Amino acid sequence: MQKDSKIYVAGHTGLVGSAILRRLQSQGYSNLILRTHQELDLEIQKDVNEFFQHERPEYVFLAAARVGGIYANSTYPADFIYNNLIIEANVVHASYRYSVKKLLFLGSSCIYPRLAPQPMKEEYLLTGELEPTNEPYAIAKIAGIKLCQSYNRQYGTNFISVMPTNLYGPNDNYDLMDSHVLPALIRRFHEAKLEARPFVEIWGTGVPRREFMYSDDMADACIFLMSLEEEAFASFLDPRTSIINIGTGEDITIHELAEKVAEVVGYSGEIRWDTSKPDGPPRKLLDVSFLHSLGWRHKTTFQRGLLLTYQDFIKEFV
Repeated sequence: MQKDSKIYVAGHTGLVGSAILRRLQSQGYSNLILRTHQELDLEIQKDVNEFFQHERPEYVFLAAARVGGIYANSTYPADFIYNNLIIEANVVHASYRYSVKKLLFLGSSCIYPRLAPQPMKEEYLLTGELEPTNEPYAIAKIAGIKLCQSYNRQYGTNFISVMPTNLYGPNDNYDLMDSHVLPALIRRFHEAKLEARPFVEIWGTGVPRREFMYSDDMADACIFLMSLEEEAFASFLDPRTSIINIGTGEDITIHELAEKVAEVVGYSGEIRWDTSKPDGPPRKLLDVSFLHSLGWRHKTTFQRGLLLTYQDFIKEFV
């Protein structure tokens, strides 16, 4: 991938896509193709094909997706499976039809079985039952992985899939009903501080452990993988190795997470736990030994990333 290569970032306005865009720009990639959802609806196959036929991107980062936390996944299961399946199918097929050199598909750590051994290795895919609270979304992401593998197998394409851990950072979704746990906590603690509320109530027990990664680190890993020499990149295309975990290899409890967010926000009230609400999987930690073996490691500490994210929240929403 050269500095003047024609690169399409699908979903560049979201948390993941905007991080990839920032990283590409900071590293000097100048020939970037961008379309908002209003300009190009990736669920309309005809429009996607016409876009690829006209623009002819050489490299594609497929970050466009419908995403959300436990509440959103439980409330809109049909939307989560349908929207993601259609987007993946349209973009992957068009990338094949119009000879994209490399495609990187952004999956999710929720593809792994609910009770997978920890930390989760890439080989654990499809070895057990999924977490019920986000199963439709996980199945859609697994289908995206299998799409990439199948096109590689049948057509000789160069499509790989990366599985990021829980991400946070600039341009996150802070909606209290649809967001993931970390941005939701930032907003809830911030509002509680402003209103001087004596306590904040959080879903679950606080016991589950989760891994969190700053979005710009994830973007750096994606560009690192897409920039590898052809021989190294080709080694990923075997079905057993075309999935690559991206994470920190470190996790904390949701209870610890809440305390850290409250500290950064400056909220000093009580934290209460609604144990009648679901926890999700007991632990989700990725095995990132393969990524480390390639020479890449994350750089942003959790405390630093959390501070930067809160500053972004203040700038954008306050």
